[in-house]
Amino acid sequence: MPASGRHTEPEGRRPGDADRPQAAFYYDVGSPDAYLAAERVVGVLGTVPEFVPVRIGSPGGFRCAEEETIYRSEIERRAAAYGLMPLRWPDEFPADTEWAMLVATFAKQTGRVVAYSLAAFRQAFAAGRDLGERDTVLIAAAAAEMHPAAVVKAAGLRGTRARLEAATEAARSAGVRDVPAVVVGDRVFHGDAELEAAARAVARSREPE
Repeated sequence: MPASGRHTEPEGRRPGDADRPQAAFYYDVGSPDAYLAAERVVGVLGTVPEFVPVRIGSPGGFRCAEEETIYRSEIERRAAAYGLMPLRWPDEFPADTEWAMLVATFAKQTGRVVAYSLAAFRQAFAAGRDLGERDTVLIAAAAAEMHPAAVVKAAGLRGTRARLEAATEAARSAGVRDVPAVVVGDRVFHGDAELEAAARAVARSREPE
């Protein structure tokens, strides 16, 4: 599994800054596909994208048990191919990630969204814990050095919910229809499988005009 070391996070940068993120990564911490993408996105893109937690799409909704078994097997196969720890499924899948995503929104405000989100993904899909349980979310927050009292207070604020809703609507307006997604300029790349295509778009955006 890639190390969970600190990434330089893009919060606080102004449009037009030379080091402005060249891509945005949209995700929900309850999505296994987003977990795979989150573990690879920095290395594949060759840059740290803006991590943007949103509530678009949801895992599950399988038509039958066989379809779910096929889905899980494919996620497990890809995790192994990427060299991640063996995937462990939470007992509750899909999980209710509403509170976890509010915490992700707060983490984005405080410059800890990458660390928190990776920790939350790993709690769910490497440790098999339920992100619908607040204790699981607080463990992930602690890994990102977020104080539990501050986390609980911030997640309950209407302003935090409004920011999550605004980010979700902005993502939809940009053409994001499911997570994970990477937006480079006006192009949207959906799913872990499209990360390499997104990387090519990032490389082209670096070429002199």
